[in-house]
Amino acid sequence: MSAPRDPASSSEEDAEGPTTAIAPVAALLYRVLGLVALGLGVAGAFLPLLPTTIFLIIAAWAFGKSAPRLRARLYAHKRFGPTLRAWDRHGAIPPRAKLAAVIGMGLSLVMVMLTATSAWVPMAVGVILTFCALYVLTRPSA
Repeated sequence: MSAPRDPASSSEEDAEGPTTAIAPVAALLYRVLGLVALGLGVAGAFLPLLPTTIFLIIAAWAFGKSAPRLRARLYAHKRFGPTLRAWDRHGAIPPRAKLAAVIGMGLSLVMVMLTATSAWVPMAVGVILTFCALYVLTRPSA
């Protein structure tokens, strides 16, 4: 059990709102998920075909359940914080991220078309990526 917090004090956790108590095992699993997603997000910042933002969104969500201070650090990050806050508050995606996502999906579809041995594979991938692109493009712009 944690010590009672002084309502007059402000901390990083206060900005995140109240947290509900969860079982220690669940907190550990959420924290591990957050760390794995954070690692993939950082790797995605340097590797061209690995996405960054979705992994950081997953990390922020998992840290919100298990480690509010880590979530607050992500939201305070100079480069990624504004994007995470825009997604959390408004479901918004920056226009450059939308463009990068749609271009990435298009390039992926071309690669599938060039390497698929069956005609149904590119068609199925094309349908799925079309719906993904529509989802991304219909989100508000940050």
